[in-house]
Amino acid sequence: MYERHITGKEGENIAAKFLKNIGYKIIEKNFQARQGEIDIIAKDKEEYVFIEVKTRTNKKYGEPIDAIDKRKIEHIKRTISYYLYLHQLENKFIRIDVIEIFENANKIKIHHTKQAIE
Repeated sequence: MYERHITGKEGENIAAKFLKNIGYKIIEKNFQARQGEIDIIAKDKEEYVFIEVKTRTNKKYGEPIDAIDKRKIEHIKRTISYYLYLHQLENKFIRIDVIEIFENANKIKIHHTKQAIE
């Protein structure tokens, strides 16, 4: 479990750096609430972007995005609603993206899906 936690945190750091390089402003990482957690909250121009990061070192269990099931989506949506309420952002444009990080033999591949979750 500990190794997976480290891999996940490394993936989130890689994703944040990637987002900064393409012009996003990182607002917060690892926002936690009773409802769940949001890996990265960023701003892309005037849009607030809530990003789920999935990191894998192999495809033994499928694509990283496959780990985002209905239950996880509900947790993400509830956490976003709470964040928007908490920061008085209910009327702002938002989207939910997924960033998949593949780490294998010191090679890193990043796949960014915008508006991955409706």
